[in-house]
Amino acid sequence: MEKQQLIEKIEALRSIMIRTAAHQSLSSAEIQHLSSHLDQLLNQYERLVRSHA
Repeated sequence: MEKQQLIEKIEALRSIMIRTAAHQSLSSAEIQHLSSHLDQLLNQYERLVRSHA
């Protein structure tokens, strides 16, 4: 996946998580799932950036 695509996915998921958190507890299963997925994308982004540094 290209860097820009990854950034767009991270931003989109971040927005979804913020909207969801406005209506649910931060400890809800859905928020935990979104957070985990966001962590995976951020880790992937970091690996991508480091491999091209």
